[in-house]
Amino acid sequence: MKNRVSTLIPVKKVANSRIDQVDFNNLTFGSEFTDHMFVCDHKDGQWQSPKIVPYGDMSISPSARVFHYGQAVFEGMKAYKDDEGSVWLFRPDENFKRINRSSVRMAIPEFPEEFFFEGMKTLLKLDNDWIKKGVGNTLYIRPVVFATQASVLASPANTYRFMIICSPAQAYYGGEVRVKIAEHYSRSASGGFGYAKAAGNYAGQFYPTELAKQEGFNQVIWTDAKEHEYIEEAGTMNVFFRIGDTLITAPTSDRILDGVTRKSVITVAEDMGISVEVRPVTVSEIVEAAREGSLLEIFGSGTAAVINPIVGFGYKGEQFELPKLADSYATMFKEKIVNIQYNLADDPYGWRYPVGS
Repeated sequence: MKNRVSTLIPVKKVANSRIDQVDFNNLTFGSEFTDHMFVCDHKDGQWQSPKIVPYGDMSISPSARVFHYGQAVFEGMKAYKDDEGSVWLFRPDENFKRINRSSVRMAIPEFPEEFFFEGMKTLLKLDNDWIKKGVGNTLYIRPVVFATQASVLASPANTYRFMIICSPAQAYYGGEVRVKIAEHYSRSASGGFGYAKAAGNYAGQFYPTELAKQEGFNQVIWTDAKEHEYIEEAGTMNVFFRIGDTLITAPTSDRILDGVTRKSVITVAEDMGISVEVRPVTVSEIVEAAREGSLLEIFGSGTAAVINPIVGFGYKGEQFELPKLADSYATMFKEKIVNIQYNLADDPYGWRYPVGS
């Protein structure tokens, strides 16, 4: 059955906006939400007509399968407003493709491209005032889909809900980040669903991360589940290493998220003439490079921070500090990507996606 794609998504507007109640100069990430949300349900074998409604609580059965079997995936995106008031997205086609890859892995029906883009643009135009100008100000966009069928039978659901909610955000400053390289816990395993942005992937990270925080670290650098010999990700971000003048990162796999920012960093680095190696990275080579002084940088890449420099790491009780560089790769990559996102520089890659004003 074909999905019914409307060229006009019905909108039910709020009677009174909450925007005046929000302190945009003092935002806690992910705690405030815009006036409206996009909703689309799947039943009878197809996605139904989408709509935009006031943001608010919803009713769902206690036996909805999402609560019992974890059928839920999501994405993380941002909208940026330039100095002229135009709104832009950054490589949203990659987010769309990835949420459907994640859905397939979790036995959730794929979402139609027309619904995704038309719904998101309509929502962003409706809540345009929530997107503030200025580098660092963004609107975080959270598409999410989850099982709604009321049943505790251990099988895929036959009803789902796809939603897009939005949250105003400010520049992300993580401070000095130190990480612990995992020796026992793993984020994912071969043959699993580590590459999917599935809710359970993140829940499983919380406990070992809390243990690391008790030791004075901010995050965990995850290693492979078999021998903890190969480095995979840092916290909820892809991770890069600079040894000498070479940039190194692990290849994506069924254990590692195919990050949009990660791909962008690799492209920008190669265009800058920087040597990039996408290959398995061993813990031993990173520790050895740190001891020799050739490990100059570690940084994470992701939607929230774009680039998050790591100043030191711990492994098997030993602490390593990285040098402070005036001309770091992390700073250069972040500036180039942010300037594209905010329409402050040319976009030779076609990554910027116009929403309008």
